[in-house]
Formats: sequence, C-alpha cells, structure tokens
Amino acid sequence: MLKVQVLNNISSLGLDKFSSDIYDVSVKDNNPDAILVRSAKMHELETGENLKAIGRAGAGVNNIPLEKMSDKGVVVFNTPGANANAVKELVISSMLLASRNICQAWNYVNNLPLENLKATVEDGKKQYSGSELPGKH
Repeated sequence: MLKVQVLNNISSLGLDKFSSDIYDVSVKDNNPDAILVRSAKMHELETGENLKAIGRAGAGVNNIPLEKMSDKGVVVFNTPGANANAVKELVISSMLLASRNICQAWNYVNNLPLENLKATVEDGKKQYSGSELPGKH
C-alpha cells in the first residue's frame, strides 16, 4: 500500500480519486511515499527515505525545497492552470461589480429603514400591504 501525506486541506473530490485498496491517504505520516501540498511551506519539513513524489495543487513550487528534493531523487510536479476557470470567473465578476457600483447599491438598500419599503393600499374595506399589490398593473 502506498502512503500519501496531505499537508493542506484538499477537496474530498480529489482525494476520493485515490482508491483505498492501493493508497493510504492521511494527514500524519512520518515516512510517506508521496506528499500532496497546496501552500504549506516545506523547506523545514523532514522527509523520510520512502518519499518518491510531491504534488503541488496549484501553480508554482516556491514552497517546496526543489534542490533538496532533486538531490534525493524526488519528483516534484505542480498543476498550473488548474484554477484558471475560477480566476476568470473572479475577474469577470469583479469587473462587473466595479463598473456598476453594485456593492454600494447593495449597502444603500440594506441600510434603508424597513418602513420605507412597504406600501399600503385601501380597496373598500380591505387593506393590502407589501411589495405586490393586488389589482395594480
């Protein structure tokens, strides 16, 4: 069984890809065969002799001691572009928020007194209150 140590929170969607018949995935392991890391700094981390690979969930490897791992023959790889879609969505939504003052409008409406948001109409003996008034077209 191959032992995989996880240094950061990794989505269960990703971790479920590791079959429990072949892999033992855990947070604490003194001598894993592989390490999964996102942003944890590994420069001071002591690794055992079994370590064969380090997988970085994200772009860049500045948090991994490349020279030390290279000397030990440990393969280091990352996943550049894996979050590209999320970054695109964040940029587009930020541009829309900034161009239309949506945040300021949201705050303005949320700070209005509730009494100003209700309307009352009398229809004979009945009184209707709310944002949708019957008979109003």
